[in-house]
This record gives sequence, C-alpha cells and structure tokens, in this order.
Amino acid sequence: MSRKVITGSATGAPDAGTELLKVVDLKTHFRTERGTVRAVDGVSLSLAQGRTLGVVGESGSGKTILSRSIMGLLPSRNVVRDGHIFYEGSDIVGYSQNDMRRVWGSEMAMVFQDPMTSLNPVMKIGRQITESLIHHLSMDKNEATETALALLQSVGIPEPQQRLEEYPHQLSGGMRQRVTIAIALACGPKILFADEPTTALDVTVQAQILNLLQKQQTERHMAMILVTHDLGVVAGRTDDIAVMYAGKIVEQAPTSVLFDKMKMPYTEALVSSIPKLANPSHTRLAIISGRPPDLVNPPRGCNFGPRCNYVQDKCREEEPPLVAAETPGHFYRCWFPVDTPEGKDALARNLAATKASGAATSSTTSPDPALATATAKEN
Repeated sequence: MSRKVITGSATGAPDAGTELLKVVDLKTHFRTERGTVRAVDGVSLSLAQGRTLGVVGESGSGKTILSRSIMGLLPSRNVVRDGHIFYEGSDIVGYSQNDMRRVWGSEMAMVFQDPMTSLNPVMKIGRQITESLIHHLSMDKNEATETALALLQSVGIPEPQQRLEEYPHQLSGGMRQRVTIAIALACGPKILFADEPTTALDVTVQAQILNLLQKQQTERHMAMILVTHDLGVVAGRTDDIAVMYAGKIVEQAPTSVLFDKMKMPYTEALVSSIPKLANPSHTRLAIISGRPPDLVNPPRGCNFGPRCNYVQDKCREEEPPLVAAETPGHFYRCWFPVDTPEGKDALARNLAATKASGAATSSTTSPDPALATATAKEN
C-alpha cells in the first residue's frame, strides 16, 4: 500500500482567498513540576469561510487547548506555543495581547462549555452584550442596546427585553448558553469556536443549542470549529472532522468519508462506543479499554498502541507518521489501518494469540468491538 507522508511543515502563508485559517505544526507545551506536558503536539489544519470543522477526542486529548491556542487564550507563564497560525494570511502567533484584543470578538469568538463561568455573575445580561459592541463597533449606548435586543431574539430567548435587565443566575442553563452565543456573535466574527457547548445541558436542550449554532453559522456564513467528545454530535453538523489523541490529529477527513472509510483504530473505537438506538434494552456499552497516555511521559511508538486491538511490535517501537489515504482530504496515523489487508491481518493475529493464551477479554471492563466482530465473522 502506497503511503504519502504529510510532514505538516510550511514555508509561507496560504494563498489569498483559499483559506480563512491555516494552522501549521502548532505546539502548545506546559512546563510543570513533573515535566513538560505536550498538550498540543504538532497539529496542522485549515478552515475555509463558511465551513464547519469538528474536533473530536476523549477528555485530555488536547482539543480544548488547541482552540484556545489558536485564539491565544493561554496563561502568560510556563507555556510554550510554537508553529504558525495564519489568519487571512497573517501569522498571529507573534501577536501581542493588545493585537489579539482587536481579533477577539470581531474576528474570532468562542462559546465556552460552562456559561456560569464565562458570564459575569454580577453584571446584567444587557451590559455583557453591549460592552463588546461599544468597544469593537463604536456604537453608542442606545444603538448597542437595540442590537443586543435583536441578538437575544435571534438566538431564541423569550421576552428578550426583560432578559436584558436580568442576571445570569436568573436564567436556566439553556438560556445562559444562548446568551453566551449571542455575546460571541455580537461583533460578527468570521470564525466561531464552540468548545463543548452542550456539556452541562440536558439532551433536549443540547439538540436545540446545536441546531441554533448550525443555523447561525449558515445564516452568517461563518467558519466554525465545533469541539466535542461525541462523534454523534458532529456527524450531521460538520463538513470535516479531525480526531485528536494525545495532542495530535490521528485522523482527519470529510465527515461522510470518515464514517464510511475510517482508517484509525481509535476512530473505530470512538464510533463503537456510541450507543445504538437499534440495540435491545440493557445492551452493555462498548468502551475503550485502558487510559489515555501520560502527556509528560508518553509511551514509545504509537500513543494509542497500549489500548489498540490492532497493535503489533512495530506500533510499540515506531510512531506512525500522518499519511494520505486514497480519498482526497483524508489523512491518518496508523501502521495497520482499519479495513486494509495489513489491519485485518494484525487483528486476526491478535485474536489468535488471545485464543491461544486463553485470556478472553473481560466484557465487564473492556469489551473490544473489533475483536468481537472478528470472532463473529470467523464463526
């Protein structure tokens, strides 16, 4: 199988008009007493106007730090950020805080996962919206108030005039999240980052918030990066998906291609862990065995190797590079990809070894969907 290695390096800015955002070999490391935490470790991606990119992975995979790194929302001490972030052709990695303040709100904005920590608890909703309008768009108070009222209406908040005079604690969780969306959209940003925007909400409200974000993104023709741990959330709401593990992108593809032709065993494991409505009641949920790696002392070779059903000796010794699949725009990191001759052979060898040793996988702690499927096919 031919493999085109993607190095992630770049010699200059993207051509004008091709990409709104281009991230090249971005690294964000934190210095701690235990050592250096490689939270984002060589990530490259691009985003065009009007497109939505889903960034998916378990907790600790680096997806939130990636979005904060792009926006420059990082602590001022013990942090190393390296690489390139081209926004409309300009590399913003070297921007000062004052430079970034001109970008925040008017060019890039973020919807945070917990509105109670992102909203000021002692400031009325109206003032929290009008502040950015007055600062970035030089509106007077009356114009800013009218715009704030229109924003609350656009995000579906009932009785918006009354809400302008209320405090965050007087609103429900779903309404608070709608307020944070209104604040993020206030100055018409070109890129919206939605960082786990439905984490603290019940299922019905989650769907409403996700539909609202999708509607606003389409109407405003914004680019959007939707960060989540749930592949089911991004399945019908994104154009492309980047799967992150241990600070790296391990697979990226157009959404339909990723679900139809996934190559990375980690992506397969994430998909297998999604509950299926067609399954009978009390069907045991599939999980990914083991724990994410220590980002201070990552394992040798492939970071996912200790948890992977396809792992071989090569995986334990050599880290796989990012390579291009046959489908345009599809990249992955794996020596033994899913649904390839190499991957099927690796899975079969592991299954045979498991049977020979008599060490059956415990279904109560770590059911392996791939091995179970292989067993069913063999029988």
